[in-house]
Amino acid sequence: MKFGIHNPSWLFGDDPHEMFEHLKRKAQWAEEQGFSWFSLMDHLIQIPGVGDADEPFMEGWSTLSALAAVTSKIRLGTLVSSVAYRNPAHLAKIAAGVDIISRGRLTLGIGAGWYVQEYQQYGWTFPEKPAVRIGQMEDAIQLIVKMWSEPRANFNGKYFHVQDAILEPKPVQKPYPPILIGGSGEQLTLRAVARWANACNVFGDPQTVKSKFDVLRMHCEKAGRDFASIERTNTTSLLIAKDEVALKAKKERINLPDPFRGYAMTIPQMIDLVGGYQDVGSQLMIFSSYKNDAETIELFASEVMPKFAS
Repeated sequence: MKFGIHNPSWLFGDDPHEMFEHLKRKAQWAEEQGFSWFSLMDHLIQIPGVGDADEPFMEGWSTLSALAAVTSKIRLGTLVSSVAYRNPAHLAKIAAGVDIISRGRLTLGIGAGWYVQEYQQYGWTFPEKPAVRIGQMEDAIQLIVKMWSEPRANFNGKYFHVQDAILEPKPVQKPYPPILIGGSGEQLTLRAVARWANACNVFGDPQTVKSKFDVLRMHCEKAGRDFASIERTNTTSLLIAKDEVALKAKKERINLPDPFRGYAMTIPQMIDLVGGYQDVGSQLMIFSSYKNDAETIELFASEVMPKFAS
């Protein structure tokens, strides 16, 4: 089983202009500790459940490009890019550049989009029907693959179009960088994974994750797709302490919300949780540490990861 770190919060101190320096050190540390993945959200404002909307927040792709230049081994990605936030042909060009800068370490995480308040603030049209947004995502993925793999791309989809579009140089990875679809919708999103993606990313406890993987397997069978060809990943938020006393103190100190959309646990409890994800077939567990709690990722690296070394 592999492990990754997701960075949804930009609260690293009092000076927002130092945010990237903190993030850079975090990504480099993760690489040194043997994590295989480091990702950012692709939002313009902070999302509910992670922080306040007016918190400092950096744009995902420009920051990912900078991380590509200061790391050397860890895989980098967005978790995930909303299809509406950029013209998909332009996104294909941006992503190809990050793949080149990173020398072939990009995974393109993409999703249908959901945060309506962000759409409204930035002037994007938010289609109310999930089927429309997912249709846009499927169009975009097909267009992006053509941009990455054909000398001149032509695509005439329901929502997006390109004609004789040039993208040079192509990405480093062949035939193209992996595409990860984020989301757990059983009827449409996981069907789109079976049709177009190299990886999925789902949420929930181990039994929920298992049920999503079972649904994905069903969609793969209907699409004639090898289920084993899709990398199965899950994401959650964590807070870890050495024992119950330390955990209680930490929860009070950082004012952990109740309910918490994640897991606040001791080391033995966390080992059991990770084992549960492994047992249901997750191949890459990606986690964020609540409010960038440094001890959480340090304890995970030193006390949890070694229990699952292959």
